Amino acid sequence: MDYGYSDIATMIDHSLLNPTLTWTQLEDGCRLARAYQVASVCIMPYALKRCAELLAGSPVKPSTTIGFPHGGHTTAIKVAETQRALADGGQELDMVVNISKVLSGDWTYVRDDIRAVVEPTHAAGQKVKVIFENCYLNDAQKIRLCEICGELNADWVKTSTGYGPGGATHDDLRLMRRHAPAHVQVKAAGGVRDLDGLLAVRALGVTRVGASRTREILDECRRRLGLDPILPDLTTADPASGY
Repeated sequence: MDYGYSDIATMIDHSLLNPTLTWTQLEDGCRLARAYQVASVCIMPYALKRCAELLAGSPVKPSTTIGFPHGGHTTAIKVAETQRALADGGQELDMVVNISKVLSGDWTYVRDDIRAVVEPTHAAGQKVKVIFENCYLNDAQKIRLCEICGELNADWVKTSTGYGPGGATHDDLRLMRRHAPAHVQVKAAGGVRDLDGLLAVRALGVTRVGASRTREILDECRRRLGLDPILPDLTTADPASGY
């Protein structure tokens, strides 16, 4: 095996974005992520402040979404969401591009919309993942978005919200890794449901995945590595979560 436990755990953004999650499930999702030492928890915006409190003192980063899930918010609203998220302790923000403007070819609008989120986030010392929602786009549009994100120094380009009709594909991940500059990382979201799926996208150059089956993925990782299981202290037996 060419990986250790932390190599895999720190690829996972534990998703807590399903709108039906209860407050107890959201809190337990944060506790689970902390116990498994994943990269981050991506949680619904209203719960971000509590997420940051639960993760304080751990390496797991609190994160949330901007313009989610359709990207059609005005830029001013995305900026307001960004400011609120940063104030609530967000360290990584996953923003959705304006899909309509991408399909319309209004690249000036698209660039300005992304810049309006990236600049204040970077000024606060935090990071941005830019979500394309690739299932609606052709390859030329995906490539142009990769170029724009590179020019604006976004931290990740991300395939999907997990709430569109399609998620991450290997073809898209290869394309994004090929066309995003080296300083921009690639995140796969939607469809990574087990350890083998995660290892497959890792081999394509992906550094983060959005996952709701975090516990199953990392329990299997520990089993293969001969490590003892992790027993997080949760209120619910096995909290449901995002995509």
